[in-house]
Amino acid sequence: MPSILLRFSILINAALACCVPAEPLFAIEKPNIILLFADDQRADTIGAHGNTAIKTPNLDQLASSGYSFRNNYCAGSFSGAVCVASRAMLMTGRHWMRIPTAKKSSDWAELPLLPSWLEKQADYKTFIVGKWHNGKATLQQAFSDGKSVYMGGMVNHAAFKVQDFTDNQLSASRDAGGFSSEVFADEAVDFIESAKTDQPFFLYVAFTAPHDPRNPPEEFREMYYQNRPPLPRNFLPEHPFKNAPQSTMGRDEGLAPWPRTREIVSDQLCEYYGLVTHLDLQVGRILAALKDSPHADNTYVIYTADHGLAMGSHGLLGKQNIYEQSMKCPLLISGPSINRDQTSQAFTYVHDLYATICDFAEVKQPDGIDSLSLVDLINGDSEKVRDSIFLPFQDNQRSVNDGHWKLHIYPQINHRLLFDLKSDPHEMTNLAEAPEQQEKILQLTETMNSWRSTLGDPTPLVVENPQPKEATYDNRNRRMDVWQPDWIRKKYFNGRKAPDHGSKK
Repeated sequence: MPSILLRFSILINAALACCVPAEPLFAIEKPNIILLFADDQRADTIGAHGNTAIKTPNLDQLASSGYSFRNNYCAGSFSGAVCVASRAMLMTGRHWMRIPTAKKSSDWAELPLLPSWLEKQADYKTFIVGKWHNGKATLQQAFSDGKSVYMGGMVNHAAFKVQDFTDNQLSASRDAGGFSSEVFADEAVDFIESAKTDQPFFLYVAFTAPHDPRNPPEEFREMYYQNRPPLPRNFLPEHPFKNAPQSTMGRDEGLAPWPRTREIVSDQLCEYYGLVTHLDLQVGRILAALKDSPHADNTYVIYTADHGLAMGSHGLLGKQNIYEQSMKCPLLISGPSINRDQTSQAFTYVHDLYATICDFAEVKQPDGIDSLSLVDLINGDSEKVRDSIFLPFQDNQRSVNDGHWKLHIYPQINHRLLFDLKSDPHEMTNLAEAPEQQEKILQLTETMNSWRSTLGDPTPLVVENPQPKEATYDNRNRRMDVWQPDWIRKKYFNGRKAPDHGSKK
């Protein structure tokens, strides 16, 4: 424990001097962009944003040095692998409903992907480190170079293989040689230290943490076993109805048996927090390297995640749902001319970073994107970029949120939920059957239909022959993947052997 805290204290003092306000935006040259992308990180796992049970000193400093967007969302998904859809939206700047054949990444590789757009419009050097879950064709279209690229959805953080990306080609796979977050931070630090000052760069660092397997280095999980965080306020042993087809919920939801016990969810939450804290330490190393580089005063640092994670909320563990904890994720931005310690409650999407980064780089935005720039919010010239947020998940879940009220619709089972988020931010009391709220449901349905019309959503909100609402939870159907280490298999799967084949995220 002391060693962890000592490392934190060293990095906290050094990490973010690069992010204090500097000269006026774009006064001299194009700025550099560092985009740090976490995997499966809930929005409420940052100490500076009110979570006193988690240690994230470097993210706390990043928040205090710049701008925090507290209502940032992934815009749903076309598959149970929500990561794939989220990254597709980030790289194209488009909502997943408006990405041609979004499930087949090779068919949208020719769209103006964010890194290649920066390279084409302003001669940015583009460099990828870490996870790429959208296929080789889009990787080749998006980036010019990279190191330690993981081509896949999830990984045993302590034992995995990576590839290097040079001259638009992937090398043979090699052992990563360390823990995922450390390996990716090492490559990011090396890039920053060697980057020249005569060409702006876009550095994309996609971590695989805190995605499961929840196997942080032992000292990082022990620190939470010894000082346990509280369970989510909306913890339930089981979700009360079938929010998605059982096949969609499979892998993530099978990481713990049903019914969920407080003891098992507490252990997994400790392990999850350990991954976040270990990741935070690596973020500190990257920021310290930036501070000591010639790029310190001319670099935007952006930290976000692909989506959130249930982790016991509503009886769920995964992200295949439209509750706040699963679709909401952090967004922190710091850099030239951004005022310190600012916060916005405006509705934003992860894919709004496309237009925002274009504005940072002073390049035009391509035609056809849905991304909205956040620069006016950052500069204080506006208070919002949209009036509501729409979260469609496959053909089985829809929600709309106007900042006060949130409506869930489950088309395949003809079921609705209504929450007053002002008094019930954890979505615990369903008001959909209250007679006095029927007018509110009609208003929100109209807002949802406006979104559906704009995006071309083909899914009806009501079906003639609905499926049963009742969920079935059978522990015999739990699926374990090959990436879970032995101690997790023993602890949560009774020592079962892993299958011979993998499974998607």
